[in-house]
Order: sequence, then C-alpha cells, then structure tokens
Amino acid sequence: MRSNISSRRIQLSALITRSVLLVLLLGILAGCGGLPANVANCAVTPTPPANTSIVPPAQEPPPNALCGFPLTVSSPGNGASVHSPMPITVIASPPDPNYIVRLYVDGLAVVYTPDASINQFLWMANGQHTIEVVAEDTAGYIATASMQVNVVAQDVGATDIQDRTNWVSCSAVIAGSTCAAGHGVAESTLSLDQATPSLDGSAAKFSLAGSHAYSNELYWTPLGGGSNVSHFSLDLWFYVDVGDAPQSLEFDVNQTFGGTRWTWGSQCDFDQTHHWTIWDPLNEVWVPTSVACNHFPSNTWIHLIWTLERVGNQVHYITLSVADQTYNVDTYYTAQQNWFQEEIDIAFQMDGNYKQQPYNVWLDKVNLFTN
Repeated sequence: MRSNISSRRIQLSALITRSVLLVLLLGILAGCGGLPANVANCAVTPTPPANTSIVPPAQEPPPNALCGFPLTVSSPGNGASVHSPMPITVIASPPDPNYIVRLYVDGLAVVYTPDASINQFLWMANGQHTIEVVAEDTAGYIATASMQVNVVAQDVGATDIQDRTNWVSCSAVIAGSTCAAGHGVAESTLSLDQATPSLDGSAAKFSLAGSHAYSNELYWTPLGGGSNVSHFSLDLWFYVDVGDAPQSLEFDVNQTFGGTRWTWGSQCDFDQTHHWTIWDPLNEVWVPTSVACNHFPSNTWIHLIWTLERVGNQVHYITLSVADQTYNVDTYYTAQQNWFQEEIDIAFQMDGNYKQQPYNVWLDKVNLFTN
C-alpha cells in the first residue's frame, strides 16, 4: 500500500516538474506577462521611429537585427537558381504595427513597402547575389533574413500586370499630399478578371464617376525593384466605353533606388492641349509633345507602347506608338531627388471632365518589358 502511494507521489512529482518546465519554456518563448518573446527578452530598449509618416533613407549596408520577430522568405529557397525578374514572397510578423520592410540586393535597397508582406519581383543581373530582408515595426524592433540566389537567365519582364491583386489607388490627396490632383474626390472602382471586353479573357475594368467636376483617380501597382534594369517598354491595350468622356488618360512607369526617382509620366490630354504630354520629374510639370492626341473611338481596343530608358540621373522618353502609329519623342529630363521609396511600378490615371461624366476603361495585356 505504501509503495503504491510512494509510486504515485513520485509520478505526481515528476508530472509537476514537467509542468513547471513547460510553463518556464512557454514563458521564455512567449515572454513575461504575455509580452512577445522578442520584447520580453530584449536586452536593450529600441528607439521607435520619430515620425512613422515619413519614409527614411535606406541604411546601406542594411542594419542588424534588434530583438527580431518572425520574418519568413517563403520563396525562393536559399541557394536557388532563378530567372530575373525573380518572384519573392516575404511575410513579417512584428509584435507592433509594421513600419517598413525593405529588400536589398548585394547591399543596395531596391524594394520598400509599408506592408508586412511582399509578393513582388527582383530584377538582377546574371550571377550570384545576396538577398537581404529588413523589417522594422513602430516600436523599433528589427528582424532580418538573408539568402543566396544564382540568376541563370533573364526573362522579358513583368507580364499580365492587369491581373495583379495589389493595385492601390487614391484621389485628390493622400496623407495631406497631392495624389491624383483634380478638384475633388472621385468615385472609382477596379474590377479584375473581366472576360468581356477582353483580348485574352482577363482584363481589368477601371470605372470613374462622382459629383465633383474634374476629379481624378490614380491607380498603381508595385511590381518590385532592381537597379540593373534601365530600359523599359510599357506595352498595353486599353478600351474606353465612352470615348469623349475622359479629360485625359495617364500612363506611367517609375523606378526608384539610391534616393532618386525616375518617373516616365505620359498623358493623352484630350481637352486642353490636345497633345500627348510628358512629365518633367525635377520640375514636376507636364510638357506638351508634338504628338497630337484627340478622343479615342468608343468601344475600340487601342494599342499603346512607350519605349523608355534611364540614362544616369535622367529619364529618356524614346518613342511612343499608339493606334499603330509610332512617333519619335526623344526627350530627356532630370530625375526627382530625395525620394526614398525604392520600387519599380506602373501607374494608370483616369481624369474627369467638366461634367464628371462617368466612363469605364479596360486594360488588357499590360506588360512592362525590361529586355
């Protein structure tokens, strides 16, 4: 009888010991008082960003981890042989709201996002590269991850961009700064995967309406980043249901790294200059070209191709092809300085006329060729 009781006590004691150890282990992993482990176990107090509305210049080389939190590169795998542009998927899980995530290629920041996840592309030259990821939250905690990849081939660029799910838009102003300009806030929607009208069975439908005359909506989609590509061809088709409704239609390409932003902006200015105008990034003004632009016919697919290049700190508009006519633009402007949101993206803007006449535009076969 006593031996059975003693045995039970030993078993109970062992169970209690295991339970205590489990609690201690969970405490180490989860932190004290319910705090995340990286916060509870941090030997230093991080310095939070002074102003989270401002994007700071990238630290190069990237900073070290500071009481890091979970940061995962789910694709590609370390040591993978890849094509450029290379798809990369990153997920950060900071304990506080996310502040920034940056991707570095060989020590140079080429992608910035305020989001905690990235599903974009990296453009890189052939050969071995080091990819580093840095994520920081609003409390100043920093997580890092790194990997090696070998680029073995160059693909044409980013294709079927109209199908991407990370389109972002704004009207008038955003965070106190001018966004799509205009005289008011537009009503606008985006619908993906439209079978009709479409050239390939999957177009994107952009709609503009509202009660404020001359109000606009700007859409853009972050594609990724890279510093090795300098030649671009924006090749797309568009279709307007009410051809005389737009005040103008705008098509842009942007590349940013190293604190410089190269913007190739263009718009068909139907109702003012009646010409294609292009963007002077340094002086932030539209400049008319010699290429005439009048309203396009309704319910008709129009093919647009811009060939562009980055030359030092300048943007070069080379040629414009629209509706099967090619024009030599051959114009250079100086790029915008002190811009710290590393990215390659394209943008599309719809402008309302004096009646804010509703209309829809479908984009299809939207490609940004970089070879």
